[in-house]
Amino acid sequence: MKLSIGIVGLPNVGKSTLFKALTKNEVHIANYPFATIDPNIGVVSVPDERLGKLASISRSKKIVPAVVEFYDIAGLVKGANKGEGLGNQFLSHIKDVEAIVQVVRCFQKSDIIHVEEKVDPSRDIETINTELILKDLETVERRLEKLDGEARTGDKQKIKDKEIVENIKDKLNKGELLTDLSDEIKNSPVVKEMNLLTTKKQIYLLNGKEEDVSEELKEKISAKGGSPPEADAPLEHASGGKSLNADYLIADLSQEDSVNELIKKAYEILELISFLTTGEDETRAWTIKKGSKAPQAAGTIHTDFENKFIRAEVINWEKLLEVGDWSSAKQKGLIRTEGKEYEVKDGDVIVVRHS
Repeated sequence: MKLSIGIVGLPNVGKSTLFKALTKNEVHIANYPFATIDPNIGVVSVPDERLGKLASISRSKKIVPAVVEFYDIAGLVKGANKGEGLGNQFLSHIKDVEAIVQVVRCFQKSDIIHVEEKVDPSRDIETINTELILKDLETVERRLEKLDGEARTGDKQKIKDKEIVENIKDKLNKGELLTDLSDEIKNSPVVKEMNLLTTKKQIYLLNGKEEDVSEELKEKISAKGGSPPEADAPLEHASGGKSLNADYLIADLSQEDSVNELIKKAYEILELISFLTTGEDETRAWTIKKGSKAPQAAGTIHTDFENKFIRAEVINWEKLLEVGDWSSAKQKGLIRTEGKEYEVKDGDVIVVRHS
C-alpha cells in the first residue's frame, strides 16, 4: 500500500524546509506567503536496517525499501476554507493523504515574516484546525442536504446515515476534530465517501529548539492527546491520543537533524507495519495495516497472490539472520507454514505459495 502524508501549516513556518530535509529535493523556499503554489510531492524511503542485513545473506541484486509520499502543501491562512489565500485549492490536496503533519512555528526570528505578525504556536494550531473543521462542515452540510431527501423515502440505511452525519456535524460545530471517531463510524460508507480532513491523524511538528517550545504548549497538546517528551533527545516526540490521536515532535528544522523519527511516528499512528521478502533478485519491504491476514499481505505483492493464496512460509527476520539462509532455516524446522487466518507480524520474512 502507498502511504501519503500532507505537510500543512501557516506560511513561513518551515513546511518546505521540512520537505527538503525529508526528500533531499530542492523546492522553492522563499520568505513570503504562497511560495509553494502546487504541492511538491516527494517519495521518501522508509528507514529499515533489516533490509541491508537480509540482502547480505540472500546476496540480493537490489534492495527495495517501503516508501512514503510527502505532499508539501502551500500555506494555509485564516479563511482558507472560503478560499482566502487560494485555500480551497490547497485544502483539496489534503483529501488525498492518509495523515497530516502540521508544522508549527515556535522559533523566534524577526527577519522571517509571520503571516499574523507575531509568533504564537497555540493560536496557529487553532487556526489550522479551525480551517480544517470549517472545510469539513461545508462537506457535511452538502451531504446532509442530499440525505434529507434520501431518508424521507424510508430507507433504513439512509436514515442511519443521516443520524451519523448529523452527529458528526454536532462534533464539528463544537470545534472538535474527528480523529477519535470509532473505526466502525470512520469506515462506514457514508463517512468514507466524504473523505473528511479532520478524520486524518495528525503529527504536530514543533519547529524550533527545545527552549523555543513552552511548557504551556506541551501541556496543551498533551491534554489533547500526547504526553510530554523526554528531555535532551535530538528529536523529541510524545505519543498518545485521547481526542486528537496526535503525536508531536520537536525539531529545529534549521539544523540538519535526522527526521527518520517522523516517518516512524507516521507508521505508528497509522498502525502500519512492514513484512519482508528476500531472495537473489531483491530484498523488499512491504507496508501493510497492522492486523492484516496473510492473504491480504500477499495481495500487496500481487493481487493474484491474494485471490489464489494457499499458504505462507514465515520466519522472523532475526531468526533468519541467525541461521544464515532460508535453506538452513528450513532444515532446522524454523520455517512456519501459516494459513489464511495468520496475522502477519512486523519483521516477518514471507514466501507466498499460491495456485
